[in-house]
Amino acid sequence: QVQLVESGGGLVQAGGSLRLSCAASGRTSSSYATGWFRQAPGKEREFVAAISWSGGSTYYADSVKGRFTISRDNAKNTAYLQMNSLKPEDTAVYYCAATGSIKLFTSASGTFRPPSGSWGQGTQVTVSS
Repeated sequence: QVQLVESGGGLVQAGGSLRLSCAASGRTSSSYATGWFRQAPGKEREFVAAISWSGGSTYYADSVKGRFTISRDNAKNTAYLQMNSLKPEDTAVYYCAATGSIKLFTSASGTFRPPSGSWGQGTQVTVSS
């Protein structure tokens, strides 16, 4: 397994931008897909975006399409989540996850789900109105 550490969260005004990073260590020689989830107070953890090892496949939640971009730099063992046009409803703790395939971020019915695998400790994003 890999160990994950998120960074880049903070306080930003609505309409602003943040870039989150997810740094991996440990068994980074094996390929893995990376995804981002978020959890707001009193709500369930929800899928945000995922990217395959090659970067050739990406998934996005409808709520962030066109505003967020997931990317990765395998030479740096780091994945990123560029968040633009932030809204107060984007306020949450953001977690990154790593698993063997991007397909593991989806269920048999096609809905997104938290995969088994490695998880980071989370980074807080707060968007003020």
